[in-house]
Amino acid sequence: MATIQTLPKWSTPERKLQLASILTDYLASIRGWQFDLITGECYNLDYEARIKLIIADWKRLDREQDRAEWEAERNALHRSSDRRYPVRGQFSATSKDIYADNQPLYYLDGQAVSGLTLTPFVRVRLSSSYMRLYVDLGEALRQASKSQRRKAIRYGKALPKSAKEAVTRKVLEAVRDYYSH
Repeated sequence: MATIQTLPKWSTPERKLQLASILTDYLASIRGWQFDLITGECYNLDYEARIKLIIADWKRLDREQDRAEWEAERNALHRSSDRRYPVRGQFSATSKDIYADNQPLYYLDGQAVSGLTLTPFVRVRLSSSYMRLYVDLGEALRQASKSQRRKAIRYGKALPKSAKEAVTRKVLEAVRDYYSH
């Protein structure tokens, strides 16, 4: 059974030549060499320490290069040259029409009682606008009991159906009046 020997990634031909030149420099000097009688190997501790540092540096450089190549590939895959718009606030012509068709005319922001006239009113925000209307309800809430009116104003509870329809009519009149001007 033959085993396939794989070379480490750092061992390129140029780097092997550099190691060979360092080895020849150490071989030229007679000092520091030791001979192992058991294995028959000859080694120099200074040479091995220097080689370990050089190889560690090559491994670090290879990791940095791999990371840079990976980042470049990732950027090439996930970034296109198309202009990027922010996700919020950009509509195509079709989606603008669909959005506008699905918008209600107004949103009820809240109910309260005027401190000056002591009459109930509703604050209404017009859709697709920052405009707020304050609609005086006047007699529209008279169909609800005093307790129901207070709960609706103080706690946001639901009004009876007839009172709710009267409020809706008053608000629609005010919104139509605003848009007609």
